[in-house]
Amino acid sequence: MRWGVPVAAMAVVAAAAGAGPVIAAVQGDPVLPERTASQLLADAVQAGRSGPKPMSGTLAQTASLGLPGLPDVSGFGGTSPAALLAGSHELKVWYGGADRMRFALPGRMSETDLIVNGGQAWLWESDANKATRLTGDTGAAARSEKAVPAAVTPQKLADDLLSRPGTVVGVTNTERVADRSAYQLTFAPEDASSLVREVRLALDGETLVPLRVQVYARSAAEPAFEVGFTSVAFTPPAPGNFAFTPPPGAKVEEKRIDDLAAVAGERAERAEDLRQEAKVIGEGWTAVAVLPFSEQDLKKRLPSADGEPPAGRTPTRDAGQDAGQGAGAVVDAVLKSARPVSGPWGSGRVVRTKLVSALLTDDGRLLVGAVTPEKLTEVAGQK
Repeated sequence: MRWGVPVAAMAVVAAAAGAGPVIAAVQGDPVLPERTASQLLADAVQAGRSGPKPMSGTLAQTASLGLPGLPDVSGFGGTSPAALLAGSHELKVWYGGADRMRFALPGRMSETDLIVNGGQAWLWESDANKATRLTGDTGAAARSEKAVPAAVTPQKLADDLLSRPGTVVGVTNTERVADRSAYQLTFAPEDASSLVREVRLALDGETLVPLRVQVYARSAAEPAFEVGFTSVAFTPPAPGNFAFTPPPGAKVEEKRIDDLAAVAGERAERAEDLRQEAKVIGEGWTAVAVLPFSEQDLKKRLPSADGEPPAGRTPTRDAGQDAGQGAGAVVDAVLKSARPVSGPWGSGRVVRTKLVSALLTDDGRLLVGAVTPEKLTEVAGQK
């Protein structure tokens, strides 16, 4: 919430929370009625059409991507995209309806809360002792198609995985997730050049709300990425969870939600522009995106680890710049650890993580995919 557009960012989390990703230990041995993957997904989509159910719970995200030389970016805020690339992060959620929700993000001896209660919305940052009253249409960001793209929902992810060519699909009915009986669907690529070994999606046995998303890398026993609830209850939260009054002595500010939503829209448009520039070679698990991009482009768009702003930007400091500097520090570290490669296609530098490889060529191309570096160099040689 501190790195830019809190309402729009939380709207995305609300969509995911409504669909319900989770992390939790598997306990017990429940047995649910046998169903096929297609039946489960169709029923899950049907159940989700009525909108998110009233609920409360604790979400957690764990990332162990194996990024080489990742710096400590805690100084840039634990909620920045850079900080989310490693370690575990927790988010508490209370959802009573489209106009009644609360998200609490615990930090080190601090907490950041977004509270929407009818026509009132507040952003509370305990470490800064600051409360921001968000004015305007509190539902605007949540209703924005740009703020909540369909691609972020677990249903959309599962549908995409099921339709990918070269996918081995499996179903079990004996899982227990967040202390609830659940089905688990597995999606595994057949092509060995994919770095993904398996994606697991758990669905609640009673509500068919997705309860866990896990991504496993090849030759790894633990998930490289996992997101979801450690606990969840599908009952309306108590009204007191949505009440907020700034404490005595707190700094109180006011911002318009429309302005924050506009920033989210601009960022979504930039991301779409970048997607349009990409040429995708291959399909499914081994698809590789090729972009006209160079190391100079990266340096122009991101601040460096020493805090210098991007070229052409005014050196002002705010939460957004903190996030950019955190991302810049990560990019600097990753580029330093990149391995030189060459072939008939030319030369460049490649980075491999557990789930993604990236090749930055000297002739100004960026190739990215959930594939081995060898697959990237093969694609680099294609015209």
